[in-house]
Amino acid sequence: MLVKHSVISGLGRLTSHSPSSSSSVLRRQQFLVRTLCGSQIHRPKLIRAMSSTSEADAESVLRTVTPSLDPKRHKGQAGKIAVIGGCREYTGAPYFAAISALKIGADLSHVFCTKDAAPVIKSYSPELIVHPVLEESYSISQLSEEDQRKVQDKVLGEVDKWMERFDCLVIGPGLGRDPFLLECVSKIMLLAKKFNVPFVVDGDGLFLVTNSIDLVHRYPLAVLTPNVNEYKRLVQKVLNCEVDEQNAEDQLRTLAKQIGGVTILRKGKSDLISNGETVKSVSIYGSPRRCGGQGDILSGGVAVFWSWARQLKSDPESPAENPAILGCIAASGLLRKAASLAFTKHKRSTLTSDIIECLGESLEDICPAS
Repeated sequence: MLVKHSVISGLGRLTSHSPSSSSSVLRRQQFLVRTLCGSQIHRPKLIRAMSSTSEADAESVLRTVTPSLDPKRHKGQAGKIAVIGGCREYTGAPYFAAISALKIGADLSHVFCTKDAAPVIKSYSPELIVHPVLEESYSISQLSEEDQRKVQDKVLGEVDKWMERFDCLVIGPGLGRDPFLLECVSKIMLLAKKFNVPFVVDGDGLFLVTNSIDLVHRYPLAVLTPNVNEYKRLVQKVLNCEVDEQNAEDQLRTLAKQIGGVTILRKGKSDLISNGETVKSVSIYGSPRRCGGQGDILSGGVAVFWSWARQLKSDPESPAENPAILGCIAASGLLRKAASLAFTKHKRSTLTSDIIECLGESLEDICPAS
């Protein structure tokens, strides 16, 4: 403890007397403090951004929410996930989200996509249940307004037949920005809210929500997973200001509260998570390889872990933390560990598919099946 105290004091003096120190030096100092002190000791006020947040113990959360493999359980009890997304241009994103849910441990994974996207997504994996029910403007442009409404009603009817079966939806991967398709998806979101089905909003789903905040306002079963640019647009739209990195945690908390208590997972070097009341961070080192598609893995992971965390609420010994927060922490931690493992194996050639293949191994390392 004396050694730790000496190091901390020394770092504190260095920081306070060296205002021109580079950010890389500060990051090394902060890492050293975390390494020496662990999560049980209050960190010194090295960096203001860390003072009002709590670093989550992602591995402990993973162990808590991940169910054991029990032969008495039947198909579906470990999670039924549905991805709403996939159009002519984008077929990879919904596949990444849906297959990641299966690789993590969900029993069933569905994809609701357009008719053009369905054969492509089906060809990626026979494990996915693909519903080619969504429509884009080009396919109904010759129809009258009345017939277009009938098409929309048919789309909603097809999704409605399945809605109550799902533990969680992932809305947005590969969705695109076609006006008719977005209008259909907005009604699917209202349908999910009617049945109190949780949903994770990512990708172009965030574009839809940013322009129609009422779709998620005051719906506590919504999780938003914005990247840097998506978060910037959300802040501008809801708070009418720019992103404030100096007060990142406070601003995130305010944003989540302003939208009515939704949970926001702000992706970045450290993932920040808030439901308007608390702020948690996940800073496990992942990978310097920033290949596209990792956000889709994250959204699929949040859906699964959130579903598992909700099942724990009936247990009197379950953690008091909000299940959405737990789901975000677990998914963020696992993705980062899988990305690190994949990078160890593939280095610069690491692809999203490589990270997906490391999900099971990374989870097994933390939560052994036997």
